[in-house]
Amino acid sequence: MNKLVEAAIPRTSTPSQNESRAAMPGLAHMATRGLFKSYQKGAIGIPVLQGIDMTVYQGEFLSIVGQSGCGKSTLLHLLGTLDQPDAGEVYFEGHRIDHLPGASRDVLRNRHFGMIFQFYHLLPELTTLENVLAPALISESMLGYWSRRKQYQLRAMELLDMVGLGGRAKHKPRELSGGEMQRAAIARALLRQPKVLLADEPTGNLDRSTGEQIMQMLRGLNRDQGLTIVMVTHDPFIADQADRIVRLVEGRLTEGPLESAANPQRPSGLIA
Repeated sequence: MNKLVEAAIPRTSTPSQNESRAAMPGLAHMATRGLFKSYQKGAIGIPVLQGIDMTVYQGEFLSIVGQSGCGKSTLLHLLGTLDQPDAGEVYFEGHRIDHLPGASRDVLRNRHFGMIFQFYHLLPELTTLENVLAPALISESMLGYWSRRKQYQLRAMELLDMVGLGGRAKHKPRELSGGEMQRAAIARALLRQPKVLLADEPTGNLDRSTGEQIMQMLRGLNRDQGLTIVMVTHDPFIADQADRIVRLVEGRLTEGPLESAANPQRPSGLIA
């Protein structure tokens, strides 16, 4: 069977114990096939990803681990259509998305993907509430947003309450702690009710205690709302909280035991 078709159909085989501490969902939500990416440094081409085949299953929490600079963020950006591969293909719900025109990728990303980053990327001149509303302001025409503004504002306030920032809606980012800014970024990522949440080192700029709080929040979203989450991290303590772990080494995904002080014996999952 063609692998690209296979990625979009229900998986009927029984998962092995090494795939996850819980049984994996059956439907592929996202997939990459033969993904290559390199960057130019002067006249020299630097390979980053070298033939990545990966499947993300619906409703799972997947961690991609690896050393800083190994290409984890590049892979996440390709999944989220923020960048395009040199070769290979990216699929979402069985449809190829990497080759779409820029405007179509923007619409897809805004409607179906939520993204959170290590450094939050909140707009400093906006309040917390306005930052959460930013995806709606970007996706809608002025008339369209104005006609739905009460719905969006209600949704944004519900999200701020959910992440514990209901009382900080009028504060600017400079008035928030690092953990509060990351929680605001999570609320922003959820405004459009995405199907997939892509998290790039979401705890990398936080202390251990605050990072654990953020992870509890992400784990709850995955467990309670069935949100598919793909997270990149270099921290084995953080990665260990996901359902499944894959490692990026020298541009390729590998599998095997994850060296984790949190759980030294914990097996990683299969790549696809």
